[in-house]
Amino acid sequence: MPVELYLSACYSLAVSVNIDTRVVGPGDNRYVEEAWQLKERIRQREGVLKQRRGFFTDAYRRSTVYCYVTEDDDGERLVGFAAVRRDGYILFLAVAPEFRGEGFGQRLVAKVADNHASVTCHARTTNENALDFYRHLGFAVERRIDNYYEDSGDAFYLRLGEEESIAKRLSDFMRS
Repeated sequence: MPVELYLSACYSLAVSVNIDTRVVGPGDNRYVEEAWQLKERIRQREGVLKQRRGFFTDAYRRSTVYCYVTEDDDGERLVGFAAVRRDGYILFLAVAPEFRGEGFGQRLVAKVADNHASVTCHARTTNENALDFYRHLGFAVERRIDNYYEDSGDAFYLRLGEEESIAKRLSDFMRS
C-alpha cells in the first residue's frame, strides 16, 4: 500500500515522497544489505543496534521482514523495517532518522500485531528513545535481563499489552 509523505525542507519547500510496503519472507535476501546499512548508520549515530553482521544477516534471512521503501534517482531506498520471528518477536526495528516522527515505526509494529497473537521484543535498558516508543504503543516491561547483549549491556523484555483496545488501536492506525 503506497503511503504519500510530505517532507518539509529548508525554505519551506515541500517534497512529495511515495512510500511502498514490501514483505520479505524467510529465506529471501531482498533488502538485507540495505537493512544492514540502515542499522549501521543508526549504530554509528546513536550507539544502539550493535549486532555483528553474521548474526544480523542470519536472523534477517530467517525472519519475515516488513519494509517501507521509496524510490529515487538511485533506485529503491529502505525507509524502515521490522524483522520478526514466527512467534511475533521483533528481532530488529529500524526507521531511517530522516523519516522518524512520521508514524513508520508505529505502522511497522501494527503490521506485526496484525499478523501475530502476541508481539514481544528486547530493548536496551539505556535506549530511552526505544523504550519511550514501545511504551507509547502499549508495550510493558516483563523483566530485566542483565548482561543480555554481547557487550554485556542489559535489556528489558517487552510485551505488547494484551488488551484488545491496544491491538485494535494499532490495527486502526495501520489502516489510516
